[in-house]
Amino acid sequence: MTLLLAGDTGGTKTILRLVKASTGTELQTLHQATYTSREYADLVPMVREFLASAGKELGEKFAPEKACFAIAGPVVNNSVKLTNLPWLLDGHRLEQELGMVAVSLINDFAAVGCGVSGLAPADLHPLQAGQFQPDAPIAIIGAGTGLGEGFLIRQGDTYQVFPSEGGHADFAPRNELEFDLLQYLLDKYQISRVSVERVVSGQGVVAIYQFLRDRQMADESPDVAEVVRTWEQQAGRKEKTVDPAATIAAAALAKRDPLCEETMEMFVEAYGAEAGNLALKLLPYGGLYVAGGIAAKIMPLILEKGRFLQAFTQKGRVTPLVERVPVNVVLNPQVGLIGAAICASRL
Repeated sequence: MTLLLAGDTGGTKTILRLVKASTGTELQTLHQATYTSREYADLVPMVREFLASAGKELGEKFAPEKACFAIAGPVVNNSVKLTNLPWLLDGHRLEQELGMVAVSLINDFAAVGCGVSGLAPADLHPLQAGQFQPDAPIAIIGAGTGLGEGFLIRQGDTYQVFPSEGGHADFAPRNELEFDLLQYLLDKYQISRVSVERVVSGQGVVAIYQFLRDRQMADESPDVAEVVRTWEQQAGRKEKTVDPAATIAAAALAKRDPLCEETMEMFVEAYGAEAGNLALKLLPYGGLYVAGGIAAKIMPLILEKGRFLQAFTQKGRVTPLVERVPVNVVLNPQVGLIGAAICASRL
């Protein structure tokens, strides 16, 4: 039996999980807690507090041998400077200060890739059965604050995860309205190109709303308009008091705001199209998984009129190729934490 520590660390919160690994592949969660990241000067005091809390609750002292932390930031040589926290983390330093044999730092989206293999059927919503091939690549795409893309390649009995910067590829408009959106964003931000992340992400939801609003496609609801304008007035601040993307999505789900409904229709179609683009590049007959913080929360909009899947498969002469790709939406919001635990077990 081996004790492991898994963590999912972001600028807002950090989730820690104490895990017991048996001789097989089974991982048992012993204790889990969530912390406000900014309340700590570093990960070390947070981990020490977590282990003390676990010991108090479970009545024994815990000293994990290995740990893996999924980090919201670029990891280079097992070190990372967090994007939204004044933390500089180094795996070797954490090993010494926490008394562990091995500590691995991985990108948070790479952790999602690792976590896919640990999901149960209840953690997934199938969109397309496809034709599964066990030795084929697996693709992952996830819209949240930004847009993450990556893939997995089978190596023996396990998969190796490869991150990518596909979210920063060019946005490819498919119709007149999307071409107008592209020009709107070029003019609004005075930029020379638009990445797909500017459209398929939380910030993209707001950008599409602003575009349709400014084109007067529908009238604004006073409550949604107030949230969006508050967010616009807080431009440049690291921390904002409102979440317009969530407000827009909620109004669309409730079918109470035509402008929000049109916004989310356009967003879902762009999301599906980009997922289809990723599928064409990888031919992931091992499955394509739609993760991130948005998809699971807007499942009725993903499914409505088959809008996501239609955009996914609408690829002209090569449509039959993407129709063979198994597609699932990840419903479990802790897939990254599951991935970190799996990675820790392999150290």
